[in-house]
Parts: sequence; C-alpha cells; structure tokens
Amino acid sequence: MTPRIRSTALLLGWALAAAIYSGSGLRLQAATLKLQAQLVWGTNDERSPDPKHKPVEAVVKEKLKELPLKWSNYFEINRKNVELSPSGTSKVELSEKCQLEVTSLGGSKLEVILLGKGKETLKRTQALPKGEMLVLGGNAPNATAWLVVLKRIE
Repeated sequence: MTPRIRSTALLLGWALAAAIYSGSGLRLQAATLKLQAQLVWGTNDERSPDPKHKPVEAVVKEKLKELPLKWSNYFEINRKNVELSPSGTSKVELSEKCQLEVTSLGGSKLEVILLGKGKETLKRTQALPKGEMLVLGGNAPNATAWLVVLKRIE
C-alpha cells in the first residue's frame, strides 16, 4: 500500500468511527419515555354502577392503599399509553371532563398538569423513575373520588 492510500484509508477509518460514535450518542439522547395514565374512581362500594369499569390492577391497588385515602375499592374508568419525546409535551384525554398534559423536563423529571372540564386543577413537577407511580386526584359526588395514576413503564 502506498503512503497516500494508507493515509486516505486511515482518514476514512477515523471518519467512520466518529460517525458511528456520534450516531450512537444521538440515539441515546432521543429515547422516549413510555407512560401509562389511568383514570380511577375511588369508592367504598363493592361494585361500580358501570359494568364496564373493572377493579384496578393489584399493583395499583397496593400503591393506593399506601396513601392516606379513605376508600376501599378502586375501579379503572379508562387507560391510555403515552410516548413522550425528550423535551416534548403530550396531551391525554382520559374522559370528557379529565385531561392530562405531560411535559418531559429531561431525564425522568416531568411536569404534569391535570385539567378538569378544560381548566387547570393541579400542576406538579417531579421525577418519575421507571416502575414508579404518580397519583393525582380530587373529590367527586357522594363521598367518592376520582384519581389519575401516571405510571412510567419504560
């Protein structure tokens, strides 16, 4: 191999290595957060008046039992999966009256705005590591409650 071909091959090798290295860094930065939002109804009644509502999963029920809540039964009204790009915002409609706006602030930190009937009712900023849950809620008629459970699944 001539010196000229050798130096050209060396430059191409370095250029290829730099491209691979920088490309892998871009893929790591572009990872999306995968979340699950659940609209939940809390009550002391044994059954929901709506047959479409089912009891929440055991892991969610255990988390709710750890909180200072007075209800013994929780029913899932709706569930939506959300994919959130870095520094992105996603709006999630859980019902006609309940929406969630989630913004990624980098890493596992989120800003969550809960909207009731189109108006902001609650705003919270906190980290949400994989497998953890964030619970937001409010009162409902007849000594019941509605809750939004936001879970990071990836």
